[in-house]
Amino acid sequence: MRPIAAVSGIYDAAIGLFLLVAADRFAALFGVAPAQPPIFSDLNGLFLLSVAAGYYWPYRDPIGARWYLWLMNVGLKSAGALAFLIDYLVRHSPASFLLFAASDGAFAVVTLVALLRVRDQVRVRNA
Repeated sequence: MRPIAAVSGIYDAAIGLFLLVAADRFAALFGVAPAQPPIFSDLNGLFLLSVAAGYYWPYRDPIGARWYLWLMNVGLKSAGALAFLIDYLVRHSPASFLLFAASDGAFAVVTLVALLRVRDQVRVRNA
Protein backbone atom coordinates (compact mmCIF):
# COMPACT_ATOMS: atom_id res chain seq x y z
CA MET A 1 0.00 0.00 0.00
CA ARG A 2 2.87 2.38 0.73
CA PRO A 3 4.19 2.32 -2.84
CA ILE A 4 0.71 3.08 -4.16
CA ALA A 5 0.35 6.03 -1.78
CA ALA A 6 3.83 7.33 -2.64
CA VAL A 7 3.45 7.09 -6.41
CA SER A 8 -0.08 8.51 -6.28
CA GLY A 9 1.09 11.46 -4.21
CA ILE A 10 4.04 12.18 -6.48
CA TYR A 11 1.86 11.88 -9.60
CA ASP A 12 -0.81 14.27 -8.31
CA ALA A 13 1.77 16.71 -6.91
CA ALA A 14 3.68 16.80 -10.20
CA ILE A 15 0.59 17.56 -12.25
CA GLY A 16 -0.61 20.08 -9.67
CA LEU A 17 2.71 21.92 -9.69
CA PHE A 18 2.81 21.90 -13.46
CA LEU A 19 -0.66 23.45 -13.57
CA LEU A 20 0.41 26.16 -11.13
CA VAL A 21 3.73 27.12 -12.68
CA ALA A 22 3.45 26.22 -16.36
CA ALA A 23 -0.20 25.76 -17.27
CA ASP A 24 0.31 27.19 -20.74
CA ARG A 25 3.11 24.71 -21.53
CA PHE A 26 1.09 21.87 -20.02
CA ALA A 27 -1.87 22.73 -22.25
CA ALA A 28 0.42 22.93 -25.28
CA LEU A 29 1.72 19.43 -24.57
CA PHE A 30 -1.82 18.15 -25.03
CA GLY A 31 -2.64 20.31 -28.02
CA VAL A 32 -5.18 22.56 -26.33
CA ALA A 33 -5.40 26.23 -25.46
CA PRO A 34 -4.60 27.26 -21.88
CA ALA A 35 -7.60 27.52 -19.56
CA GLN A 36 -9.34 30.88 -19.59
CA PRO A 37 -9.40 32.51 -17.20
CA PRO A 38 -6.14 31.09 -15.76
CA ILE A 39 -7.72 30.71 -12.31
CA PHE A 40 -9.21 27.41 -13.55
CA SER A 41 -5.72 25.92 -13.94
CA ASP A 42 -4.66 27.45 -10.63
CA LEU A 43 -7.62 25.91 -8.79
CA ASN A 44 -7.04 22.50 -10.38
CA GLY A 45 -3.37 22.73 -9.41
CA LEU A 46 -4.26 23.58 -5.81
CA PHE A 47 -6.80 20.76 -5.73
CA LEU A 48 -4.20 18.25 -6.95
CA LEU A 49 -1.62 19.47 -4.44
CA SER A 50 -4.19 19.01 -1.66
CA VAL A 51 -5.01 15.51 -2.85
CA ALA A 52 -1.29 14.74 -3.06
CA ALA A 53 -0.71 15.94 0.50
CA GLY A 54 -3.44 13.59 1.69
CA TYR A 55 -1.41 10.56 0.59
CA TYR A 56 0.83 11.21 3.57
CA TRP A 57 -1.65 9.38 5.80
CA PRO A 58 -1.91 6.10 3.86
CA TYR A 59 1.85 6.22 3.35
CA ARG A 60 2.40 6.48 7.12
CA ASP A 61 -0.39 4.08 8.10
CA PRO A 62 -1.38 1.92 5.12
CA ILE A 63 -3.93 -0.11 7.08
CA GLY A 64 -5.49 2.64 9.17
CA ALA A 65 -5.75 5.14 6.34
CA ARG A 66 -7.12 2.82 3.68
CA TRP A 67 -10.19 5.04 3.51
CA TYR A 68 -8.13 7.72 1.72
CA LEU A 69 -7.06 5.28 -0.98
CA TRP A 70 -10.67 4.10 -1.37
CA LEU A 71 -11.85 7.70 -1.70
CA MET A 72 -9.12 9.19 -3.86
CA ASN A 73 -7.69 6.33 -5.89
CA VAL A 74 -10.66 4.05 -6.33
CA GLY A 75 -13.42 6.68 -6.21
CA LEU A 76 -11.95 9.89 -7.60
CA LYS A 77 -9.54 8.34 -10.09
CA SER A 78 -12.25 5.98 -11.43
CA ALA A 79 -14.58 8.95 -11.86
CA GLY A 80 -11.78 10.95 -13.48
CA ALA A 81 -10.97 8.16 -15.92
CA LEU A 82 -14.64 7.88 -16.84
CA ALA A 83 -14.98 11.67 -17.21
CA PHE A 84 -11.97 11.84 -19.56
CA LEU A 85 -13.32 8.94 -21.62
CA ILE A 86 -16.82 10.41 -21.87
CA ASP A 87 -15.39 13.83 -22.74
CA TYR A 88 -13.36 12.27 -25.52
CA LEU A 89 -16.36 10.38 -26.90
CA VAL A 90 -19.03 13.05 -26.48
CA ARG A 91 -17.22 16.38 -26.72
CA HIS A 92 -14.41 15.13 -28.94
CA SER A 93 -11.59 16.31 -26.67
CA PRO A 94 -8.09 15.53 -27.97
CA ALA A 95 -7.00 11.91 -27.98
CA SER A 96 -4.06 12.98 -25.82
CA PHE A 97 -6.53 13.34 -22.92
CA LEU A 98 -6.94 9.57 -23.01
CA LEU A 99 -3.51 9.42 -21.35
CA PHE A 100 -5.19 10.77 -18.21
CA ALA A 101 -8.04 8.30 -18.58
CA ALA A 102 -5.52 5.47 -18.80
CA SER A 103 -3.34 6.64 -15.92
CA ASP A 104 -6.26 7.40 -13.60
CA GLY A 105 -7.91 4.12 -14.55
CA ALA A 106 -4.70 2.19 -13.91
CA PHE A 107 -4.27 3.81 -10.49
CA ALA A 108 -7.89 2.95 -9.67
CA VAL A 109 -7.59 -0.72 -10.69
CA VAL A 110 -4.21 -1.33 -9.02
CA THR A 111 -5.44 0.31 -5.83
CA LEU A 112 -8.71 -1.62 -5.86
CA VAL A 113 -6.88 -4.95 -6.17
CA ALA A 114 -4.46 -4.02 -3.39
CA LEU A 115 -7.23 -2.81 -1.08
CA LEU A 116 -9.27 -5.97 -1.59
CA ARG A 117 -6.23 -8.10 -0.78
CA VAL A 118 -5.51 -6.09 2.36
CA ARG A 119 -9.17 -6.28 3.38
CA ASP A 120 -9.07 -10.06 3.13
CA GLN A 121 -5.82 -10.20 5.14
CA VAL A 122 -7.29 -8.00 7.86
CA ARG A 123 -10.41 -10.21 8.04
CA VAL A 124 -8.29 -13.35 8.44
CA ARG A 125 -6.24 -11.75 11.22
CA ASN A 126 -9.35 -10.57 13.06
CA ALA A 127 -11.14 -13.92 12.77
